Amino acid sequence: MTDTTSRARAGSSRPFGAFEWLLAMRYLRARRREGFISVIAGFSFAGIMLGVAVLIIVMSVMNGFRTELLSRILGLNGHMFVRGVGASIADYDAIAERIRSVPGVVSVMPLVDGQVMVQSPQNASGALVRGLREQDLKSLSVVADNITVGSLDGFDEGGVAIGSRLAQNMGLTVGDSITLLSPRGAITPFGTAPRVASFPIRAIFEIGMSEYDASFVFMPLDEARGFFRTYEGVSALELRFQNPDKVNDFIRPVMEAAGPCCNVLTWQQMNQSFFSALQVERNVMFLILTLILIVAALNIISGLIMLVKDKGRDIAVLRTMGATRGAVMRAFFISGASIGCAGTLAGFLLGLAFCLNIETLRKFLSDLSGTELFSPEVYFLTHMPAEVDPGEVGAVVAMALFLSFAATLYPAWRAASLDPVEALRYE
Repeated sequence: MTDTTSRARAGSSRPFGAFEWLLAMRYLRARRREGFISVIAGFSFAGIMLGVAVLIIVMSVMNGFRTELLSRILGLNGHMFVRGVGASIADYDAIAERIRSVPGVVSVMPLVDGQVMVQSPQNASGALVRGLREQDLKSLSVVADNITVGSLDGFDEGGVAIGSRLAQNMGLTVGDSITLLSPRGAITPFGTAPRVASFPIRAIFEIGMSEYDASFVFMPLDEARGFFRTYEGVSALELRFQNPDKVNDFIRPVMEAAGPCCNVLTWQQMNQSFFSALQVERNVMFLILTLILIVAALNIISGLIMLVKDKGRDIAVLRTMGATRGAVMRAFFISGASIGCAGTLAGFLLGLAFCLNIETLRKFLSDLSGTELFSPEVYFLTHMPAEVDPGEVGAVVAMALFLSFAATLYPAWRAASLDPVEALRYE
């Protein structure tokens, strides 16, 4: 025996060497009479692929949905509100100056807000009026950067800015007048008379969140104080911080700076139930869709068990020719793991491609079916978002690979435990 032949045989007998890979790939390419096993392998591959792709797509869409909602809610509403105890805040400029001195506070904006009835010759609807100074409104990029008609220049001189959906529902545009009716009116012997006033529309904005675009009206601060009769005070001070997720760390410093006449309310307290529901839905969807991967792993087990049973004679012959139990076990492990790895890779690429083109696909399916697949009135957003989290994608891929590898262990052990004498006794 030459040295070259010895080295080749030694290389082929190494763990996961060329012999074991050759044997595994040979068993994966089933012949015609073994076609049923090949079909099971195909279904296992498809199950792993779809499971990984669906998990990536669903988790990315829910991440994008939460991020878009959070950015719009915080972009419009701020991170913390300081409100007066039972009344408006009178000395708001002095209180705002003290709060600005708290480390971590980015901005403090006085505002007046209240609910009104909006009327036009075509329609009527409820809305939320928020009175702000021109410089403060322009600092809200979610509004100032999304003006579709008109301008915010000279906003303090009079007029209002309304959302695009509200303008559409009311049949109004820039230059028209909008009538606002507030229950905070004058007190008469016959009760409280509603206050009614008309304001010219100076600008129309489109945030991209249908609920806000259909219900928000911005008004100059001085006009809002007169309309809602807060006199020299304001309804609240709106605060913004560098990191909104750590807003709870600022509650005590802000309360100490504001004084005992004020209460503090954070964005997490105002939207706790909404974001808690999103988190619960996200976790439940992850658990449910993981079942697809488990079913695909069970298909790998059943397919390999049938393959071991069908190849019993071949395994016995290989054992009598010198193949070790470890070599047989690794060969069948490679067969099952190859299906899992290929399916995981295909699912990863499919899910990533879907997420990167999800809005294009949504429009195509909507046009094809003639229905609205992502209604803004139901889902609040005007487009379907998707945000791919590398950590989550890595966890999905790792879980798919783990299930695929674990599914191959028992069939591979069965193949390695096969007794050659029993297998060849009746041959």
